[in-house]
Amino acid sequence: MVGRVRNRVGRLLIGKEAAEIAARADDAPRDDDDLRTVTALARMAEALLSCGAPAADVTALTLRAALGAGLAHTQVDITFTAVIVSAPDSSGTPLTAVRVVQVRATDYSRLAGLYQLAHDAAEGMDPDVLRRRLRVLLRRPRRYRPMVAHGAVVGLAFSVGWLLGGGLGVSLAAGATSAVLQLLLAAANRRGLPAFFQQVAGAATATLVAVALLVYQPTFPDWLGGIPPSLVVGAGIVPLLAGLFLVGSAEDAIAGFYVTASGRAFETMLLTTGIVVGIAGVLDLAQRGGVPLDLQFSEGAVYPLGGQVAAAAAASMTWALAGYADLRAVLCSGLAGGALWLLYSLGLDLGLGPISAAGLAALGVGFLAEGLAWRWGIPGVVVSICGIVPLLPGLAIYRAIFSLVGGDPAGGVSLLVQALGVALALAAGVTLGEFCSQPLRREFDRVERAVRRRARNPQV
Repeated sequence: MVGRVRNRVGRLLIGKEAAEIAARADDAPRDDDDLRTVTALARMAEALLSCGAPAADVTALTLRAALGAGLAHTQVDITFTAVIVSAPDSSGTPLTAVRVVQVRATDYSRLAGLYQLAHDAAEGMDPDVLRRRLRVLLRRPRRYRPMVAHGAVVGLAFSVGWLLGGGLGVSLAAGATSAVLQLLLAAANRRGLPAFFQQVAGAATATLVAVALLVYQPTFPDWLGGIPPSLVVGAGIVPLLAGLFLVGSAEDAIAGFYVTASGRAFETMLLTTGIVVGIAGVLDLAQRGGVPLDLQFSEGAVYPLGGQVAAAAAASMTWALAGYADLRAVLCSGLAGGALWLLYSLGLDLGLGPISAAGLAALGVGFLAEGLAWRWGIPGVVVSICGIVPLLPGLAIYRAIFSLVGGDPAGGVSLLVQALGVALALAAGVTLGEFCSQPLRREFDRVERAVRRRARNPQV
């Protein structure tokens, strides 16, 4: 009786709609719970994006997790620096959470955990369990110490030096250059130096190594052989190059996320400009000091295919280790890198150009990564990203910079176009390979579910 009188008085004083909203005050705990879930989903999407997941994957995983947590009609919007997740409450009022992507730090182990959490949530999960698992996952320390990741980057430079045909001397010099760069970048990160100036400092340091090689190479022992400065710098500077950003930008554009793709493309241009400024500055100082640096990019020796495949596999494994991936992901990345180089060499032998051969190789890597890697609990994106490292267009970008700085703008532009073509071919190949592997994955899921049903009920 009292409640009916209160509702009638409320309609007279504040209006019908406001009174109905006030009468549903008992639904507030549920709405508060939904708001906490939306906030957790936005935090998960932000973590996925900061760990390197493509925008399309972040959107799909967030929507599936929201549906599994009981939030229907959820909307997800992703830009390069922000994530917006919105879902209606019991009254239809949208509950919206916004997360800003401030720090981009590669952590493939955490990325794998986030993928697994999103898949588990999609199967149906209590929102409290979702929020608790997310908190534990985000607070978990990285799998390795930073020194292990820095050492893996040195191994990457060593592997790329060998892959370029530089020999032991070039590989050792490239590894030493990368070690100095890692120390420099770690100190710059601790002091909060912006990424652009880190690129300038790193490129200047690598070019100083080339100048030192030109000056002191006659004093080196004969067993090191010839050490072309261009090969050393080309291998040692790989961690600075924006090849991964270029491929990620192309993937987002192919998937229809044009705003994110534009942001990544602009970041690529800015970071590459930093490399140009660093190289050009040191070259000018060296020439003023009477040490003209030869800008011709020396071609290395051609090693047997087996050695090239081993070097490509090592490059992919070391990049996965530098990204704090677990052991299974490191091994799968090595297999993907070796398969990539085999397919690339096969394409060249068949008469394909570098761009077409790179696309064919990436197609195979994307198919294997998305179709098989998940069987071992590894996100396909981790294996795909690490597997294409040996063919990233970073070296072509570096050669283009050499040509532009050395007074050959036509050659530099041609190399930049080739680098862009390789990046697009890698992105398109990986995306198409993942798409083609989906029927195989669905068939595996169907067979696995049938086996589980037969195990539970042998009479079926």
